[in-house]
Amino acid sequence: MGKEAVVLGAGIVGLSAALHLQLRGWQVLLLDRRGAGEETSSGNAGLVQREAVFPQPFPRDWKELLRYAGNRDPRARYRLSALPSMIAPFHQYWKNSEAGRYHAVARHYGALIRHCLEDHLSLAAVAGAEHLYHPGGWVQVFREGPRFHRESLQAAYRKLHFDVEYRLWEPDVLAARLPALRRGLAGAIHWTQPLSLQDPLALSRKYLDAFLHLGGRFQTGTLLSLVPGKPGWEIRTSAGKEVSPHVVLALGPWSADFTAPLGYRPPVFVKRGYHMHYARPEAPALECPVLDTEGGYVLAPMRQGIRLTTGAEFARRDDPPSPVPLDRAEAAARRFCPGLGARLDPAPWLGSRPCTADMLPVIGPLAAHSGLWLAFGHCHQGLTLGPGTGRLLAQLMEGESPFTGVHPYRPERFPVH
Repeated sequence: MGKEAVVLGAGIVGLSAALHLQLRGWQVLLLDRRGAGEETSSGNAGLVQREAVFPQPFPRDWKELLRYAGNRDPRARYRLSALPSMIAPFHQYWKNSEAGRYHAVARHYGALIRHCLEDHLSLAAVAGAEHLYHPGGWVQVFREGPRFHRESLQAAYRKLHFDVEYRLWEPDVLAARLPALRRGLAGAIHWTQPLSLQDPLALSRKYLDAFLHLGGRFQTGTLLSLVPGKPGWEIRTSAGKEVSPHVVLALGPWSADFTAPLGYRPPVFVKRGYHMHYARPEAPALECPVLDTEGGYVLAPMRQGIRLTTGAEFARRDDPPSPVPLDRAEAAARRFCPGLGARLDPAPWLGSRPCTADMLPVIGPLAAHSGLWLAFGHCHQGLTLGPGTGRLLAQLMEGESPFTGVHPYRPERFPVH
C-alpha cells in the first residue's frame, strides 16, 4: 500500500504528476471523466512561456479600473451575475497585487517559471514528444508607443533578474519580420526562449502513452466523491470505487468541489477563455504565435489552422458560453491581421482556468488529511508549469529534496476549517 497513488485529473498537470511518479517506481491509476488533455489543457495558445515570470495582477490604477468597469475592453470581460461570488477572492487578489506583496509573489512565481523549459524537454524525451515543440519563441506586438516603451523597460528587468532573453523590434523590423500584420504598429518584443506547440492535445496523448508504457493505468469516469477511508482514501466514480493510500487532486477548476467537504476552501475563481481556428492567410504566412497586447488575444499557428485565443471572461465556471468575447477578439484580429481566413470550427471552444487570489498555484500535501496531495490553481500557465509541478509533487511524495522551495505554494497558506 506504500507507493500506490490515484491521480485525479488527466490534464497536463495531472499527466505530469502521474508520469513522474510512475518513473519513480510508483503504481499509479490516472482518472478523468474525459480523455487525456481534453479539457482546458487542449485549448491554450500552445506556449511554454519562459518569459512569464510576472503573473497577471489585479488592476490598481483607477483609470484602468474604470476602463474594465465599462466591460468593453477585449482583454477582460465580466458577467454581472458572477460578481457576487467573486467579491471575496477578488478582494484578496487586489490586496496581493499591491506593489510590495506583488514583488514577493513574482519572485516565487519566477522560481517555477525559470525551470519550465528543462521540465518540458525532459518529459518530452521520456515520451518521445520532442518533435511537437517548435523553438523560436513568440512575439508581443504593441499598437501604442508609450506602452511599448514601458514594456521594453520591464523586459530589461526580466533579463537582469530572471535571465529572460528577448529582442526589441522597432516598427520597420516588425513590418519586415511579420508582413502578415497591418502597418503602423509601434513595435514588438520577441521573446526568444519560449517553445510553442502546434497541437497541445497531441502532447497530452504522448504523455499518456509513455505513462501506460511504464505500467500506469488510465480510467475514465466522473468523480463522485473523495473521502478519507481506512486505510487511505476512498474514491467513488461513475465507473466504480477505488481505494488508495495517496491521492493527487489535479482537477483544475473542479478541484475545490472536492476539497470543500474536507474543510478546505481556497479563494479560487475561474478565468474562462475561448478559441476558434481560422483558415491561414494565403500570403504572407503567420509563422509564429503573436499577441496583440492592447487587444488581449493571441493568434497562434496550429495544426488545425490559426488559433485565436480570447482575453479572460470572469464568469461562473458552468455558465453557458457567450459569443461576445470571441466576436470582439475576431473583429480586432481581422484589423490586425487582414489576411485571416474564415472560421473553421463549428462552434467556439470554451475552457476555465483555475486562479488563486495570491496568483500562485497550490502544490503539496494537505497536512490535515494524510495522503492527499494538491496540484491546481495555475491560472494562465497550466501548460507552462505542468511538468514542473509534476516533478515537484513527485519529489515531495518520494521524499526527495525538491528543486525549489515549496513553502510559497503550500495549501495551508489558505486556512483549513
